[in-house]
Amino acid sequence: MTSKLFEQHHGSLPIVISFPHSGTVLPDSLRDRFTAAGRAVPDTDWFVPELYQRCLERLDVSTLIATHSRYVVDLNRPADGSALYPGRIESAVCPTETFGGEAIYAAGHELSNAEIPTRIGRYWRPYQLALAAERDRILAAHGRCLIWDAHSIRSRSPRLFEGELPELNLGTYSGRSAAAALVARVSERLRAQQRFSHVVDGRFKGGHITRSFGVPARNVHAMQLEIAQRAYMSEDGAPQFDSQRAAPLSELIEQVLAALAAATD
Repeated sequence: MTSKLFEQHHGSLPIVISFPHSGTVLPDSLRDRFTAAGRAVPDTDWFVPELYQRCLERLDVSTLIATHSRYVVDLNRPADGSALYPGRIESAVCPTETFGGEAIYAAGHELSNAEIPTRIGRYWRPYQLALAAERDRILAAHGRCLIWDAHSIRSRSPRLFEGELPELNLGTYSGRSAAAALVARVSERLRAQQRFSHVVDGRFKGGHITRSFGVPARNVHAMQLEIAQRAYMSEDGAPQFDSQRAAPLSELIEQVLAALAAATD
């Protein structure tokens, strides 16, 4: 089992792609305390790095890919536990339930409040510091930086949102985390295609990473793309990447990020 908290690549373009929820690693000390539902890590952003692989092969962007499951600690939630979407059910920085409402911890092995600061120090903070360091490196080299936070989720999750999610959900913290011109570049690309439904700042407006790192006044822009998993994989049965289904979306992602790279050059 890997002990590395993330995989990292330092690219030459002024873009860094963050993959905070793609990891599946559970330390043995936690796995032994989890229910079967928790050990299955169903709320993983399945195969998102694979979905972006075409882009990563053609564009020399920086990447930061988490290895551990969001059930260890959620890298896209505020460390202080404050709500991103007040009044709605959402995952905690150290989750105790799946999106479906199933217990992650077995009876008698529940998460204690005393564990949370330790998890934040051991897993959450190193990722945030690495992302900040990459932002600063890119700023020093280019004078500007775009952070693209890459996510996916099941198309239907009744406890989190009503109905079926659009396939592509761009979040910009309601226009606060990225310059309007950059958001327009992405929106234009999404409107120009007919294959995938999309929305800007709908149910998902960006999590902690988008909101805390995106400071357009400092030439740091952040956007989150939440993808409904039906766009690139089957949502039935065991998770399995479908390269044929994923190909059109992989191509679109490359086009969007290439347009952003040109805009930030």
